[in-house]
Amino acid sequence: MNSDENVETLSRAILSEAQDETEQVKAEAQSKSEAIKQRAQAQADSERKAILEQASQEAERIRSQALATAQLKARALELEHREKLLERVFKAVRQQLPSIQQRADYNLIAIQLVQEGITQLNAKNVNLRADKSTQKILTNQGLDRISEKMNTNISFGTTLEKGIGVFVETAEGHLHFDNTLEIRLNRLQNGLRSSVYRLLLGESE
Repeated sequence: MNSDENVETLSRAILSEAQDETEQVKAEAQSKSEAIKQRAQAQADSERKAILEQASQEAERIRSQALATAQLKARALELEHREKLLERVFKAVRQQLPSIQQRADYNLIAIQLVQEGITQLNAKNVNLRADKSTQKILTNQGLDRISEKMNTNISFGTTLEKGIGVFVETAEGHLHFDNTLEIRLNRLQNGLRSSVYRLLLGESE
């Protein structure tokens, strides 16, 4: 074999070997590319799942907040409605307080109001103020009996211009006890609210 043939044979061998290496490199590159694609897809799937979970949790949080807000608003409206009903009831009661003075036993009620006031002050000398109608019932003779029973000196003060019932104060005016029917109702109102509301709803005590 001459030198030209040797060169050609050697060239073909080198080209064949180079082609084999090229194919191997291409195969390796393809394999690496597929692996990269798979890792990228797996990461994308993981991120997508995490995003969906986050979105689901956020949606649940928002739904819970909306539900809680709606419940609070409903409760607030219920309480507002309840307060309006109770105010109407107690307003009607206040308007009917003057009719108590028309009762046959109002003289006993008036005496009880005075005695309660004296007991609260626990004083030996008191001034008694009352509205005009109550003053007519609380005669001097009646006050004398209360004074003897309570061991207290009672003197009439000025007429009450506002309120029904009595206003008792110590002789020096340092202490007083408002025992008018309006103030008594105010004192009792908070304790009566639940009972009155149950009655409004038709529930028994």
